[in-house]
Amino acid sequence: MDSVLRAAALYLVLLVLFRAAGRRTLSDMTAFDFVLLLVIGEATQQALLGEDFSLTNAVLVIATLVLADVGLAWATLRWPRLGRLVTGLPMVVVADGKPLEDRMRRARVTRDDVLEAARRTQGLARLDQVRYAVVETNGGISVIPKDAAGGGRGLSRRAAPPTA
Repeated sequence: MDSVLRAAALYLVLLVLFRAAGRRTLSDMTAFDFVLLLVIGEATQQALLGEDFSLTNAVLVIATLVLADVGLAWATLRWPRLGRLVTGLPMVVVADGKPLEDRMRRARVTRDDVLEAARRTQGLARLDQVRYAVVETNGGISVIPKDAAGGGRGLSRRAAPPTA
């Protein structure tokens, strides 16, 4: 039972830590980020298994983590507010070619990040060609060009920038 409680507690701690670290943390990993993730994995393994390296304990820990993940996925479907708390909402960081600096800081996104996504996904070279750039809940950046069909009106009011 100790392993199950440790696994559940560590799952919650890691969930909170990675949520606090921001969505961009895992979307664009550098070599240092990868090494850090390996170290975290090793530390997590030691915390979960403790001194008991038996197959039974490993199965209990793995089952607890999978059930916690499935339970959280089910709960976020059942209670949308919890889903928004756990995964967040998409955030517009560029509107009509103008960077929204406070949102970019909050999402830890630079102009270079947005321009890279614009080049990679839309072939755009300048911010003034971007109608909207949105940091998605998975940390990726979606770019809607100014000449896109529909004019980018498909964004929800929540994701769209406030009108002044």
